[in-house]
Amino acid sequence: MVAEQLAAQGIRCSRVLAAMRDVPRHLFVPRAYVAQAYDDTALGIDCGQTISQPYIVARMTEALELPTGEPLVLEVGTGSGYQAAVLAALGARVVTVEWIEALARRAEAALAAVGLLDRVRIIVGDGTAGIDGAGPYDGILVTAGGAQIPRALLPRLCPGAALVLPLGEPGHQELVRLHRGEQGWVEENLGGCRFVPLRGPCGWEEE
Repeated sequence: MVAEQLAAQGIRCSRVLAAMRDVPRHLFVPRAYVAQAYDDTALGIDCGQTISQPYIVARMTEALELPTGEPLVLEVGTGSGYQAAVLAALGARVVTVEWIEALARRAEAALAAVGLLDRVRIIVGDGTAGIDGAGPYDGILVTAGGAQIPRALLPRLCPGAALVLPLGEPGHQELVRLHRGEQGWVEENLGGCRFVPLRGPCGWEEE
């Protein structure tokens, strides 16, 4: 997966490639999909959600440009827990927020199984406004497609840190990276992607 899919598609950060190599993706997918766990494709998980394709996980992780050490990262949308596991394997401390409690509990079990739960704090709720008392963050990921940028997250970034998220209509989005430049916020388009809809005021699903 790492050599033939990720590096071949342009993932260059050796730390990200090592983290992707270290996290066993098959432990984060439903039993019916274990044979496809290392294919470069999204797979269905419980509650109508998905685990992102490995390339997108690596691309978003690389786009954060996290510093070495133990950077603090906020993830909005825990899902299977795989993205949080990759961040933790990279050395990050992760605060991840999931709307659906059943998914949060399953992600917790998977993270425990791979020995990374001590680096990940899972919260059930709406993460688009951030978490009171947490941060500032060295990077923020949103792993569901929204209609607009959750502006409440921007002040929670450390200087020089980035917010990476999919923006666009349900069914197709553009992966966007935002960071503060000398003249204000700089927005970079990283290419097309497809995520499940973001819930809450900044998303497409209110309930």
